Amino acid sequence: MFYHDGKLQYTVKVDKPNPIFAKMLQQAIGGIEGEIRVCLQYLFQAWNARGPKKYRDMLLETGTEEMAHIEMLCTAVALNLEGADYALKEKLAGENPVVEAVLGGMNPRHILSSGLGAMAVDSTGTPFSGAYVVGTGNIAADMHSNVTAEAGGRALATRLYEMTDDPGMKDMLAFLIARDTMHQNQWMAVLEELGEAHPIPNSFPQKLEKQEFSYAFISTKKDASQAIDPKARWTTGKSIDGKGEFSFVVGKPHGQEPELGMAKVPEVHAQLQQMDGK
Repeated sequence: MFYHDGKLQYTVKVDKPNPIFAKMLQQAIGGIEGEIRVCLQYLFQAWNARGPKKYRDMLLETGTEEMAHIEMLCTAVALNLEGADYALKEKLAGENPVVEAVLGGMNPRHILSSGLGAMAVDSTGTPFSGAYVVGTGNIAADMHSNVTAEAGGRALATRLYEMTDDPGMKDMLAFLIARDTMHQNQWMAVLEELGEAHPIPNSFPQKLEKQEFSYAFISTKKDASQAIDPKARWTTGKSIDGKGEFSFVVGKPHGQEPELGMAKVPEVHAQLQQMDGK
């Protein structure tokens, strides 16, 4: 069950509305690096969590916090669009040249679809996709994905920070950047606590895998002389999980040339020449 406080987690203030920046902020809402993604990712991981309750609780706490970040960003989009409506009406009614190059770079759907509000889309108007959400049911795999998600989100927030000179927007983004720092560290803390976690999943007996390939870097360069340094960290010495030795090998085929049979099912409607030689 979720409860809502009417106040924002952190102050959102816009000194000078900027509809183009509102469009950019949409990436932090509905983009693959955005807050909807991490919110749903952490919540689905929590709702499906098995094992120690502390991981479920932490994921729930952080997923719920990410709802607050979506709320902040939606507020920022709306405030950046406020005051822009009269000027935009002038453009719509006046100069036109393809509606002033699609409203001077802003998202026309901010007028047409949302009435000067945020939407669950990215900066190009592409709707948010649940395909962005990762929840494997393996706590270590999920933590690695979460670190990556926060790293991408922090990179995006820092780029947005550089793209605005509005003090209020810089202040809000500085807060979100700080939270990304914490979230990266907390997920890495879980990985540290898990200890012997690799390879993931560590529950599969490695004796059942083809171990001659487990720690071999396979070069796929046609010209072996152009291959990667055979003395790189990932080609020689102890493997990162401590369970093997890295090696460097030149790739070669170990399987057969694939040969498929004739098309036999009439319903697939292959050409007659593909069906039993007829």
